[in-house]
Amino acid sequence: MPHFSLSDWPQADRARLHGVLTDIDDTLTTDGAITPDALGALHALRAAGLPVFAITGRPAGWSEPFALAWPVNAIVAENGAVALWRGADGALQKAHLQDADTRRRNFAQLQAVAQRVLTELPQARLSQDSAGRETDIAIDHSEFAHLQEADIARVVQLMRDGGLNATVSSIHINGWIGSHDKQEGARWIVREHLQRDLDAERERWVYVGDSTNDATMFGHFPHSVGVANVMRFWDQLVQRPRYVTQGARGAGFAEVVRAVLAAQRAETPA
Repeated sequence: MPHFSLSDWPQADRARLHGVLTDIDDTLTTDGAITPDALGALHALRAAGLPVFAITGRPAGWSEPFALAWPVNAIVAENGAVALWRGADGALQKAHLQDADTRRRNFAQLQAVAQRVLTELPQARLSQDSAGRETDIAIDHSEFAHLQEADIARVVQLMRDGGLNATVSSIHINGWIGSHDKQEGARWIVREHLQRDLDAERERWVYVGDSTNDATMFGHFPHSVGVANVMRFWDQLVQRPRYVTQGARGAGFAEVVRAVLAAQRAETPA
């Protein structure tokens, strides 16, 4: 499927959107931090009344301060397993897709697979945010460590051989147990927070991402956008975004928001 620039995205389609779903790493953030333009875009969406849910492979512990500080409705962490949001009283709220007994049963299996990966690939390293993980494991391939493509493929295979789901983000290789993924996490959070059926209104949402673990979301949403650095993974994407921004990372996210809000202002009766 060819990709198109945002200028090819029909204004009428952008004007009809009533929600934004986004990845975090290398989509909202740049070099590990949110930039003023991306943060300003989130504030602009909040001011316009458009809900924003961030769906990430990052752990719950890492996501907690951002769920409190950023103007998002919620963050769904660990590829759909944990939701975090700021409550009406300002305190952090958390919910899990799996019950406590299931999480406890899965923990030993996850750790055993992680140990096998580290034993068979001595060059592999757990992600530095691993202490904050509740329902998955992550191997660093591009954040603070570097793995060759063959090593990444081997880690994915070892995870799957160990009974895990595995996916590759722009920085980590994530493994988890269960049928959930970013798409299921998005359905869950929209249902729980907005009492709406995401699949029934998927033409009214845009998804923004940058990597192979965003592929199912790119394929599911008619309005899907890759920030420019998605081209790093273009040949590996089974399902690709419909549109690609000119800007990379946070600048690309801000570009998407400007396009959406400009269309909505243009279509609003004076």
